[in-house]
Amino acid sequence: MKHLLKLLDLTKEEIISLLNLADQLKYENKHGIKHHHLAGKTLGMIFSKSSTRTRVSFEVGMYQLGGYPLFLSSNDLQLGRGEPIEDTAKVLSRYLDGIMIRTFKQEDVEDLAKYGTIPVINGLTDLYHPCQVLADLMTIREYKSTLEGLKLCYIGDGNNMANSLTVGGLKTGMKVTLACPKGYYPHQSVLDFAKDFDCFTLTEDIYEAARDADVVVTDVWASMGMEKEIEKRRKVFAGYQVNHELLQAAKPDVMVLHCLPAHRGEEITAEVISQHPEIYDEAENRLHAQKAVLVTLLKDK
Repeated sequence: MKHLLKLLDLTKEEIISLLNLADQLKYENKHGIKHHHLAGKTLGMIFSKSSTRTRVSFEVGMYQLGGYPLFLSSNDLQLGRGEPIEDTAKVLSRYLDGIMIRTFKQEDVEDLAKYGTIPVINGLTDLYHPCQVLADLMTIREYKSTLEGLKLCYIGDGNNMANSLTVGGLKTGMKVTLACPKGYYPHQSVLDFAKDFDCFTLTEDIYEAARDADVVVTDVWASMGMEKEIEKRRKVFAGYQVNHELLQAAKPDVMVLHCLPAHRGEEITAEVISQHPEIYDEAENRLHAQKAVLVTLLKDK
């Protein structure tokens, strides 16, 4: 494992290894056991999109690992003035030990890894959100003790979360069912991957998707960069809400996850959020899962 660009690149064994390390680091963190695995290491954090959880969790994570994080907004870098990614990647590789980037195009992340000589971590693109899904899988294991055989249901837009959840869920032995409106399906590369799994279902029926689900996941109807589509999407997704009625179709001990921020009253109700504190455990686990990624990629490099 040289980079974390997308979960499609990882084996099941690599994903499970990251989750196991994340569990260990979380235990050590909770018990005040120092784990300065990255003392003297530096992580450049490039942000083209605003962030709460990604920025804070990576910055705190590097600090707790004994390293040093550098926040680099696109406005601060020559990237924002048209410098080729190839040049940025080659130069930053001479200063830093790793790069995390949160941006729009998946191609930008891939190019950083292609032209640079240091590990690159995808903190989010329009296509994939691998760090979030590692935290989701970690949270599911905490609550359910396993991933194998569980039914994961996703309701909503076939966006970066749907893409990464589908790949991460299937690779770790879960049954994955997605309910998305026609025209808002996951990316074709993800559907091509999933077609080889008998335990994958794509439907427009949210109740069929949620039936006997162990985990129900949702996300906002309009991601960053889609602000002009908000009103249109509110109409398209009006029937794709995670609420009390929908959860009656799932198992009695169903988990609910949301990567946050949540638009209460749209993709999920305030009532459901208040009854499922695992959503906040999921947010916390961004810290621990990402620390596992950082240690795996940067230690001894």
